[in-house]
Amino acid sequence: MAKKRRTLSRASSGDLLPEKRQRRPKQKQPFLTQFISSRGNEYFCEIDEDYLTDRFNLTGLNTEVQYYQYALDLVTDVFDLDCDDEMRETIEKSARHLYGLVHARYIVTTRGLAKMLEKYKKGDFGKCPRVMCHSHPLLPMGLSDVPSTKPVKLYCARCEDIYNPKSSRHAAIDGAYFGTSFHNIIFQVYPALIPAKSAERYVPRVYGFKLHHAAALVRWQNNQRDDMRRRLRKMDVESGFKDGDGEGEGDDDDEVEDDEELGPDDFDAAEVGALVQATAGTVA
Repeated sequence: MAKKRRTLSRASSGDLLPEKRQRRPKQKQPFLTQFISSRGNEYFCEIDEDYLTDRFNLTGLNTEVQYYQYALDLVTDVFDLDCDDEMRETIEKSARHLYGLVHARYIVTTRGLAKMLEKYKKGDFGKCPRVMCHSHPLLPMGLSDVPSTKPVKLYCARCEDIYNPKSSRHAAIDGAYFGTSFHNIIFQVYPALIPAKSAERYVPRVYGFKLHHAAALVRWQNNQRDDMRRRLRKMDVESGFKDGDGEGEGDDDDEVEDDEELGPDDFDAAEVGALVQATAGTVA
């Protein structure tokens, strides 16, 4: 039986190598694929190409992004500019910023909400660190729609509070890339996802006994009474307190001297009357 001949090709160095062993240049991934798969970008969903190529969806962004047209060409995978590495890095930075701004608009569309909902159900945004929420999934949100103002935060619909991302890579993401409305809109579109509010609260205890709320209330009332008495004395208003009321009368006088003086313009007649009646009622 005749032996099969292996096809040979001449390499650039002049050596004969089997054709199947020749190294082929690795093709670079498209920007969208590379961006979404990068570590730290797990909060982002992939924007549909039709949405990116519709100029109406990009209205006003040309003034927000440096090298806007080059950045858009890079995002849509039609970039063909021959430039140096420094220029390329600048354009890639602008492309990431452009993608984030478009992302904030895309995730409030029907298609965008569906993609973010899928990530929400998988817990891609993390779990609520509050113990009483029992690891409820979180949603990314921004505290401002203005870029480079506030970093992204995570919202829990059960306790209705916001938290910082655990990862430093996620904490560096601009909150404007998610906007201030997305986390509320998604529950308007999908009301079945609204969780029952957490009624569980931590109860402080000492050796198993609950701390009585009356103690804290009495302390607050005493502080309010002392503050009220100092304010009335500064205005030379008779408060109705007797000499033996409260403790630390001398201390109050010292505090009056230390505090800045208040003039008649700082109080109106109605406020003074209310204070006098309240203190008189307390004494009675």
